[in-house]
Amino acid sequence: MKKSKLLWTIFVTFFKIGLFTFGGGYAMIALLEREFVGKKQWIKNDEFLDMLAIAESTPGPIAINMATYIGYSQAGFFGSFFATLAVCLPSFIIIFAISLFFDKFLALKLVGYAFRGIQACVTFLILQAGLKMLKEMKKGVMEIILFTLTVGCFVAFTLFAVDFSSIFYILIGAVVGLVIYLISDFKKRKEPMLIEENAPCASEKLEAEDEKEDER
Repeated sequence: MKKSKLLWTIFVTFFKIGLFTFGGGYAMIALLEREFVGKKQWIKNDEFLDMLAIAESTPGPIAINMATYIGYSQAGFFGSFFATLAVCLPSFIIIFAISLFFDKFLALKLVGYAFRGIQACVTFLILQAGLKMLKEMKKGVMEIILFTLTVGCFVAFTLFAVDFSSIFYILIGAVVGLVIYLISDFKKRKEPMLIEENAPCASEKLEAEDEKEDER
């Protein structure tokens, strides 16, 4: 695919996603996954999950971070530029248009009912994306531990109305993941190298070579 055509495809795709996504970056996850992992197959599922983790952990809105990351992975700097521009442009145009008659817009009852329906749809999109990523996530020991701890803490803090920032979830998850990795890496280094029973050792190889030379 030519560079100009690829950039145009990136721009149109992200503009479409930005235009029809309500509810912020989390609602956009399902559309991004369906478009780039499912339809276009530009990104593998594991890579998409890594991108999502980085976009959530770095400063800035997750939608812009994801657009920048995906655009850069496909077309370098200009890919990230046009992807970011495209995903932000629809919101800017819509908000600018609404601001011209903001009071009249909010006074309409139809608008209120429409946004209620949109909120329900956004909740479904976020839940759908989360369940799909959970299904395709690696089921290793570390992933199960982190998922259980995160869900347990989230439910407990919600029930007891504890104000706990999402930043701490990310930091705690990073620390736990790093500790588990260091422990597993330490165990691997401590384990002695196992030699297969049927595999000849170095001395046996030398003896076999000497016997062949004597026969010659």
